[in-house]
Amino acid sequence: MDRYQYLLLMGACVLVTLPLEFVFGARVWRRPRRLLIALVPTLVIFLVWDVWAIERGQWTYGSRWVSGIELPGSLPLEELVFFVVIPVCGLLTYEAVGRMLAGQRPWRRSRELS
Repeated sequence: MDRYQYLLLMGACVLVTLPLEFVFGARVWRRPRRLLIALVPTLVIFLVWDVWAIERGQWTYGSRWVSGIELPGSLPLEELVFFVVIPVCGLLTYEAVGRMLAGQRPWRRSRELS
């Protein structure tokens, strides 16, 4: 079970923040192009950085805590999942809080929010 704790934690992060999309109208998943524009630069930079550090022996992952599924460059699957899940959760939270502070009531949807 230890090998899957990290992936389970990332799944829990998505489950906890996913209602922000529907309940508070965060509109992160409903705008996939905008989401990709936010994610891709971060993914590219940090994935290249991680692979470089792994290849140089400066960065390692404990085999007890990763699933054993490796992507090219000896990158554990969990690292890719982290670089997708955490920014998405952050964006969901940011957008939901922004809507709440702007005084928009998500439970009373208007046409402009659709």
